[in-house]
Amino acid sequence: MTNNLQEFWDLVVTIWGSAFLGVSVGRALVALLIILGFFVLRSLLARWVIAYLKHLVKKTSTEVDDLIIEATEEPLKLVPIALGIFFASQYLGLEGTAQTFANNVDESLIVIIIFWSLYRMVDAFSDAFHALERVLTRPLLNWLVNALKALFAFVGLAALLEVWGIQVGPLIAGAGLFGVAIALGAQDMFKNLISGISIIIERRFSIGDWILVQGVVEGTVENIGFRSTMVRQFDKAEVYVPNAKLSDDAVVNFSKMTYRRIKWIIGLEYRTTIPQLREIRDEIEKYIHETDDFASPSQASTFVRIDSFNDSSIDVLLYCFTKTTVWGEWLAIKEALAIKVKEIVEGAGAGFAFPSLSLYHEQLPPGEKPEVFVPPATSAPPIGNAGA
Repeated sequence: MTNNLQEFWDLVVTIWGSAFLGVSVGRALVALLIILGFFVLRSLLARWVIAYLKHLVKKTSTEVDDLIIEATEEPLKLVPIALGIFFASQYLGLEGTAQTFANNVDESLIVIIIFWSLYRMVDAFSDAFHALERVLTRPLLNWLVNALKALFAFVGLAALLEVWGIQVGPLIAGAGLFGVAIALGAQDMFKNLISGISIIIERRFSIGDWILVQGVVEGTVENIGFRSTMVRQFDKAEVYVPNAKLSDDAVVNFSKMTYRRIKWIIGLEYRTTIPQLREIRDEIEKYIHETDDFASPSQASTFVRIDSFNDSSIDVLLYCFTKTTVWGEWLAIKEALAIKVKEIVEGAGAGFAFPSLSLYHEQLPPGEKPEVFVPPATSAPPIGNAGA
């Protein structure tokens, strides 16, 4: 019995001394405690160290350090985990495959920390990039920001694969033929991409502009993407228009207007006299010239002229421009002008014409009567002689 217990104890000691991959259970537990300790350190880092760094950078005059701390806050929380795995593996004294695996995990964490920080810095510094809007358009800057983020993500993924012994170069070369096949099937996508670049370079429109593409869409541009542009209609519906459509078709950009046009045809009755026509014309022209809401003739074409003789009216052409291009303000100015035109026409003793038709009744002289029309008599052939 005593010998059996001794043998069992010797077995426990053997397992405790080399439980897995030649590592004793005791050393494994210590290594686990090391990793857990660094997890606790991670919480302290997030709660105290980063908070202290934020407090320090707020005292500086520049905002660059604030942006760096903001961008690297989340990635830095992985640093204690990487340190814990490194010190635990060193304490265990791993060899061969186990040590290689531990090193790969540690190197992977370092790669993630570096490229995740760079990825987040692009977002953090994107506001600073907008200082270049005088040279580059906002959509182009957004494209550059997205391109930088995609670049860091791709390089980070490639570095991660290299850590685990996967060569990226042969993968890219092998995907060449596959990429050609994809390109042939994605011609529209590349066409829209090139069209989007041309839209931005030509500055056809920018985010926030009110545009009209006849028969396609009218609304406010909210985003210019790689493939399509999102336009929000005035009923708040979102419309995604392929960039090629906006590049090939005529686009009216109402936000680029310097002035906003008013063009009316005012129909007056034919009984309006020449002095009345001149008075109406002069008073309307005087109102436009003296009101500050309208562009002067030196700034934009302005005409008030007797234009034509219509079927039911004498037409006066009113052609002018308002200084404001805001739709609501333009409607208010146009309403005031319409009321003033009505006051002028009525004040001149004239009236507005409307489509009408005149019927003339001619009366014969006394004693004369119209000739009565009597149709000639007709006789049908006898039925019995129908075949004669």
